[in-house]
Amino acid sequence: MIHPLSDDKTYYTEPYRPQFHFSSPTGNLADPNGLVYYEGEYHLFHQKNGTWAHAISSDLLHWNHMPIALEHDELGQALSGSVVVDEEDSSGLFEGKAGLVALYTNTEGGEAQSIAYSQDNGRTWERYGENPVIQNPGIKDFRDPKVFWHNETSQWVMVVSTDKSVTFYQSQNLIDWTYASRFGDGEGSHVAVWECPDLFRLPVDGNTENEKWVLHVSVGDNEETNGSTAQYFIGEFDGTTFTNDHDPEEVLITDYGQDFYAAQTFSNTENDKVIWLGWMANWRYPYQSPTDPWMGAMSIPRELSLVTNDQGEVRLFQHPIHWLDDLSAKQEPLQTFHVSEEKALPLKVSGTTYRYEATVRWDELTEFGVRLRHGDGMESLIGFDAAYDKLFLDRTNAGLETIVDRHGEPFPFGRRYETDYRASRGELKLTALVDESSIELFINDGELVFTSLIYTDPTNDGIEWYADGGTIHVSDSTFTYFHNVWRQPVEEGAFERLVTNVNQARLKVGEYLPLSAAHKPDYEEASGETLNWKSLDSNIVDIRNETDGGVVIKALNEGVTEIVVTNESQGLEKTIRLFITK
Repeated sequence: MIHPLSDDKTYYTEPYRPQFHFSSPTGNLADPNGLVYYEGEYHLFHQKNGTWAHAISSDLLHWNHMPIALEHDELGQALSGSVVVDEEDSSGLFEGKAGLVALYTNTEGGEAQSIAYSQDNGRTWERYGENPVIQNPGIKDFRDPKVFWHNETSQWVMVVSTDKSVTFYQSQNLIDWTYASRFGDGEGSHVAVWECPDLFRLPVDGNTENEKWVLHVSVGDNEETNGSTAQYFIGEFDGTTFTNDHDPEEVLITDYGQDFYAAQTFSNTENDKVIWLGWMANWRYPYQSPTDPWMGAMSIPRELSLVTNDQGEVRLFQHPIHWLDDLSAKQEPLQTFHVSEEKALPLKVSGTTYRYEATVRWDELTEFGVRLRHGDGMESLIGFDAAYDKLFLDRTNAGLETIVDRHGEPFPFGRRYETDYRASRGELKLTALVDESSIELFINDGELVFTSLIYTDPTNDGIEWYADGGTIHVSDSTFTYFHNVWRQPVEEGAFERLVTNVNQARLKVGEYLPLSAAHKPDYEEASGETLNWKSLDSNIVDIRNETDGGVVIKALNEGVTEIVVTNESQGLEKTIRLFITK
């Protein structure tokens, strides 16, 4: 079922609204829950104020929003969990047929594990009559069950969060569970509670004769990492016990950005592919983003693999799903170019929803970078500091400098995030997925990943390279414009709407403000289009200068008025509301 694309050109076009990432129409979005593939459909459930919101897709990109699947009941909220396909009706809930079973955390009287089931491909759900199926063992944090079938021992296995550890349970029927073991004491990072565990198996370097288990946990809000983060372990699992292959104190970080949490894999996927996605947010500021009427989005779905890196270490690699290619609206391959410290190099391509790929090589070098969403003195910067062997993603100057966190305190949203990368390697491949309010950076086909929210002006769409202390050689460079996944595409040569750098502004009498506008979609050529700007009350605000693509206005007197920008030939209009005070 592919979501029917809307004919409404304003649908999903609010400021910062993701265009090819999943977001809910309204309200809060949090942890992905119950990710499952069943009879040609991907089901995405997610937390929404203690309920399970629901969407269905056939390609993990175009989504059909469904009614809430699990509401609150007499056992309280329905917190995070998982869904499995009970093919053989081991639960006895489906009269010998197959069905879907959801395992989730209820909250009344302490966190415990309950189940619900669906006999109609996930459309409606019924709670099991004897919930909870696992009582709280007397601890505060006991939640987020991830369940899967373990072939070698012919049983269902549950991994559930238990404070700064995970606990394993076993069952033959999804209803009666027995304790198996616990993992986590003295292992990995313990800076905060472990949440949303997942356990899955992957071949190493594609060799199905050499498989390893990956145990993944998200780590809650804490001061050491300036918010929440996530970590993983690689090892062995025999159906009862997980054994870490690495030193207990070694911490393997999942994502070096600030905004990837609660990642979960889809169960029952085709061809045994392991695909996950995460909540693009952070528990320091989970519902504080400047967005309306929705709050929160999901990362792009990513296919996972275990790869031996150049230092002989097995690591988790993440790569965007290949179905992204189907969103391609226009592709611009770029010739090989060189960038030296004499002058920054702006690219001729630009946009706000795209994939940019390039391979960078160097000999002598201090630093290089590429400025994404560049304009109005802002930029989201990705690059490499060769002097200190650091890859980085820097949103310090991306627009939003400070955000009010969940405690009501100011938090430095504009920060630089980094990880180690040896300059002696001499090259790297980068893939940047850029949407209206996010950047996902994949280095060397997913060896290292940064996920970061950004809140910058809608008209900031430039791309510019720079280099210091040497020259970089950029090859295999391709810029791919993406269609949105919510609205019908416009006819060739036509435009959907205008966007402006601000929707409203407050000025004092005597102040100046530059205004700019851009045509959407990005992939249509707009250089021949004419924009007309008009002040609805030139006694309050006057247009003083025209600029390339915009104007500069001056506030003359107190009052409220509007500036209107139009493209008459395309029938497009956008209004900017202005409030002038002394």
